[in-house]
Amino acid sequence: MFLKRLQLGLIHVAVAMTLVPINSTLNRVMIKELSLSATLVAILASLPYLFAPIQVAIGSYSDRHPIFGLRRTPYILAGLILCVLGVVVSPQVAFLMAKNFPLGLLAGIFSFGFWGMGYNLSAVSYLSLASELSGEKGRGKTIATMWFMMIVSIIATAIGLSRMVDPYTPETLIRAFEVVAASALTLGLLGLIKLEPRSNSVADISPHSETYSFKQMSAAITTNPVARTFFIYLLLLLAAILGQDVLLEPFGAEAFGMTVTQTTRITSIWGTFVLIAILIAGALEGRVAKKTVAQFGNIGALAGFVVIVVSGFTRSTSIFYSGVTLLGIGTGLSTVANLSLMFDFTVPGMVGLYIGAWGFSNALSRLIGSILGGVVRDVVHQITGAALSGYLVVFTLEALMLLAAAIMLTKIDIQKFQKGVEEPSFAEKVALAAE
Repeated sequence: MFLKRLQLGLIHVAVAMTLVPINSTLNRVMIKELSLSATLVAILASLPYLFAPIQVAIGSYSDRHPIFGLRRTPYILAGLILCVLGVVVSPQVAFLMAKNFPLGLLAGIFSFGFWGMGYNLSAVSYLSLASELSGEKGRGKTIATMWFMMIVSIIATAIGLSRMVDPYTPETLIRAFEVVAASALTLGLLGLIKLEPRSNSVADISPHSETYSFKQMSAAITTNPVARTFFIYLLLLLAAILGQDVLLEPFGAEAFGMTVTQTTRITSIWGTFVLIAILIAGALEGRVAKKTVAQFGNIGALAGFVVIVVSGFTRSTSIFYSGVTLLGIGTGLSTVANLSLMFDFTVPGMVGLYIGAWGFSNALSRLIGSILGGVVRDVVHQITGAALSGYLVVFTLEALMLLAAAIMLTKIDIQKFQKGVEEPSFAEKVALAAE
């Protein structure tokens, strides 16, 4: 099983690698160098989350339609190829938008759409395969391994990209994206070799699992006041923490005149401290109340945004990097602790229903956070005539959202929601992050 976990991790790494160049490099080039709308960039970069609801349909379809006796591998491969094609084409589409916007926009919808569709197609398939190969007892360890490998790969990819685009030219950017795409495809193919057992019977591969409708999921949240509060809390928290993905690198370019190489490294710095914080959270598991750890993470991320705003006023890169560090630590602590809380907000016999609801909250908050950030940045820029003001307003707004989330957390009482829920292992809690 150790080898299969590594193979599953390679697939997860391959798909994650395709997100890094778009979310950490291309977004900065499109907004800063090409002067494209931040709202447009945010929408294009958020397509994976816009398409997230189709994961349910994809998973259900692959259950019933194996190809050559394989239910997951063909769909993983198709999704990976779409992701890779999207990465290869996306920088060329960005430059086309700057020259011929209508034609470039049409091409952008297709190329970023391929990338977003591929992400969802592959993600739901390899996570399903991970669950099937690991069994109930090994699932947490498998997904935790995949998730750890993903974080390390994001850091490594960001560092590699920053070197490949130094010095920046359109040609070096296109070549760097091609290298990342080729590397992702190679790792993904290595992960798929002889991974899934072939079978002619769907029943031989996995047990039947319950599925729930969107109406059932909505009712479970809206009819319980505590669950409703927790859902809103997650929306505010995740929209604030994750909504900065599209804007942090362009802000570094606007406020400090950072090169493409320097802003690309921001992702590796942030990811490193996220990883450190997750390890710290693991050490605190069972020793410190999860709401306390979550609140430390929330306040840490809030402080990170405040420090980043201060760095914009003072034009200090050292203060900026301090803010990125705090944001990474806060994100890591908050992620693990709030995943623990998600498991507490489930009902025996309906775990899938509630975990699905919290997963939907995650995807929705990423979508809202990214698009809201792009819209606010553009509107403030138009009103003030200063691009930097737009970024500072967005980060201030995200800090206020985190403050509101922190206040809401103090009012959430798990005991009112349920009692006696079985406590999952730390690995199982971290495992949800990958989904």
